[in-house]
Amino acid sequence: MTRRERVFEAVRETLRKEPTGALRYSDLLRKVKEACPDIKENTIVGALHALRERIKSGHIKDIEIPSKGIFRLMQDKEEPISIKEEDLYQPFADYLTYELKECTKAVPLGRKVFDEKWGTPDVFGVYKFPDYEPIKLPVPEVVSAEIKLDPNQLVVAFGQACSYKLFSHKVYLVVPNQESDELVRLESLCIRFGLGLILFEIKDYRPKFQIRTRALKGEPDYFYLNNNLNKLKQKDPKKFKELFG
Repeated sequence: MTRRERVFEAVRETLRKEPTGALRYSDLLRKVKEACPDIKENTIVGALHALRERIKSGHIKDIEIPSKGIFRLMQDKEEPISIKEEDLYQPFADYLTYELKECTKAVPLGRKVFDEKWGTPDVFGVYKFPDYEPIKLPVPEVVSAEIKLDPNQLVVAFGQACSYKLFSHKVYLVVPNQESDELVRLESLCIRFGLGLILFEIKDYRPKFQIRTRALKGEPDYFYLNNNLNKLKQKDPKKFKELFG
């Protein structure tokens, strides 16, 4: 086996060990160097360049480059699972409540409960300060979340999540986990605008959530908040009672 072939196999083995089957070029180079300590770095860099060209020409079919600087092992990709976006609402409401502890109660919402376009979050929750706490706010904090199953709708999802800041103290954006430049930009935007970012993967037909950034607290416009809460109380009194007692 030539040095180049050894590098190619080291790439496959390295990607195979990754949970997503994908790595950025810099991380891949570092790990291949560790796997092949007797091969000079320039030789490895040249082999990776040759690998990239063979992928582009179609001569190597088990590795792909889904976006600039990303290498992914195709055989490690899971078969697509038939799941609806609504199937993620309750699991994320539970995650928001029991894992992140951002809510004392959260419920799936969706539909057009608040009427306005981009106005109704998929998950809606509140955090009430316990009576035994020495210091507490007089009003509960409102938390909203936008969930998107389609990775091609990241810009739309970001816009929707931003609109929820009008009536929420904290907002979370929940999108599929993937190695892409778009996701890197999305994370930077979430940090800049104070949105929480949660990534998810589907394992055994169940979503597994992973936090990337915490939502920053901001003051909502209480006119819009009260307006939406009155709509919820009228249209879905059961969920209103679940949240506010």
